[in-house]
Amino acid sequence: MNNYATIGDIRAAGYPLSAAQEEAAQTILTQGSARLRLLAQKYGKDIDSLISDETAGADFALAVKSVLVQAAVRALDSGANSGNGGIIQGSQTLGAYTVQQTFFNPGQKLYFLKSELKELGLYRTQTYGAVELWAQEDES
Repeated sequence: MNNYATIGDIRAAGYPLSAAQEEAAQTILTQGSARLRLLAQKYGKDIDSLISDETAGADFALAVKSVLVQAAVRALDSGANSGNGGIIQGSQTLGAYTVQQTFFNPGQKLYFLKSELKELGLYRTQTYGAVELWAQEDES
């Protein structure tokens, strides 16, 4: 199994990694590549054959790499790595002490956004169809 992105691709995108993050990033890239392969099979596509296509394969490979790097960075940039604990929204009240916090990505989950999957042709929205309920009688 080949990975569609490397740790060097994450660095090239402008995200420096510590030694501990490099090991996690390698695992995340391997898992992300496998998840993209399975998702593509679900839609009847083979990512490896699309990448090896002579006409648009290089562009598709760059798009797959971009999606995988963005997903890996989201997974790595969780509460443990940021100074605010991964909190993107929070409020506190002094009287009767109330705290409400919303976290960015608790648990370092690897996920792909709908827009990223649409770029790869791996996401379809719901379609609507209609069936004619009343048949017209033949005049013959």
